[in-house]
Amino acid sequence: MSKKVVLGFSGGLDTSYCVKYLTEEKGYEVYSVIVNTGGFTDAELQEIEKRAYSLGVKSHKTVNAVRSYYDKVIKYLVFGNVLKNNTYPLSVSAERMSQALAIAEYVKETGATAVAHGSTGAGNDQVRFDMIFHIMIPGVEIITPIRDLKLSREQEIDYLKSKGVQMNFEKAMYSINKGIWGTSVGGKETLTSNGMLPEEAFPTQLTKHDPEQVSLKFEKGELVGVNDKTFGHPTEAIQYLQSIAGPFAIGRDIHVGDTIIGIKGRVGFEAAAPMVILKAHHALEKHVLTKWQLSWKDQLAQFYGNWLHEGQILDPVMRDIEAYLESSQQQVTGQVFVTLLPYRFQVTGIESPYDLMSSKFGKYGEMNSGWTGEDVRGFSKIFGNQTMIWHQVNTEPKA
Repeated sequence: MSKKVVLGFSGGLDTSYCVKYLTEEKGYEVYSVIVNTGGFTDAELQEIEKRAYSLGVKSHKTVNAVRSYYDKVIKYLVFGNVLKNNTYPLSVSAERMSQALAIAEYVKETGATAVAHGSTGAGNDQVRFDMIFHIMIPGVEIITPIRDLKLSREQEIDYLKSKGVQMNFEKAMYSINKGIWGTSVGGKETLTSNGMLPEEAFPTQLTKHDPEQVSLKFEKGELVGVNDKTFGHPTEAIQYLQSIAGPFAIGRDIHVGDTIIGIKGRVGFEAAAPMVILKAHHALEKHVLTKWQLSWKDQLAQFYGNWLHEGQILDPVMRDIEAYLESSQQQVTGQVFVTLLPYRFQVTGIESPYDLMSSKFGKYGEMNSGWTGEDVRGFSKIFGNQTMIWHQVNTEPKA
């Protein structure tokens, strides 16, 4: 009886090597699966399926995880206004969680005794995939040929050529990983601590030059409309906004971060829609939430983003934080107005029935209608009373 292994398959060099190695060297029936989190067109998915079968897989499956990726991950990144190190919208690390969970489910579905992925031993993904598999499918063997054999790119190419595999072995100057929540871009400039990616490295080029106004409609923290269009699911709104904002070359940057395995790394990215959504959502929250709601959200969201980045989506504390984030969004409803310009954008204002900046309670720096001057006089004395006592006690001469 043949041994079954489920392989997370992207169609690139590493996973192509894995197919040949697992089938011809290890005698496995390979069940390849690709999990689409918004980075592939239908034509690309069909081409990847053809490649899988040409390499010798027993079966190939495409999983559309775009909506589940939003429902289980992206939604909470928006609720928390999560930017890793105040810069990066977790474009790749977040989607790896959805991909690993979908692969684990496919292992259960096929009854495979092993699961494989093409991660090397140098990055975060090996930890993210391994950890999810240990938790979700305990006892299933995890096979990682590239990591275990410590293969160089040249060794992989030589092996595939020896097996008669024909594919484009030319390494692209820039590595691209695209998903609905942004695209990462790696190249020689990101391998050192100094250097910016050139214009041509970014997949979305600047084609819009004239300022453009856009309005974003949120309901309970979720983007449901853009301009005059409403959508059945927030993923559709995200993709529509991306089509508008992307050509402005908005949301480009380089993220410097700490990897799970303890080293620093740099990666470029472009994330027009995610950056506009996060900043617009945050602007709306600043109008409709109290200062302590905002304060605790910031603290919990920072932990949430860091823990998600390190692959810990299944930690039960994440469900607790998600419950808080969900609760905090009950009044985050309204429209946010944004001006799009080349390489940047500006949030110009909001409209919401829950806006706490209401003129009937007073105008900041001008008149108030909720209290009197005498109220403030007494409040100021009481509010600073303990600090006044401290200063008096600690400045009096001691015997």
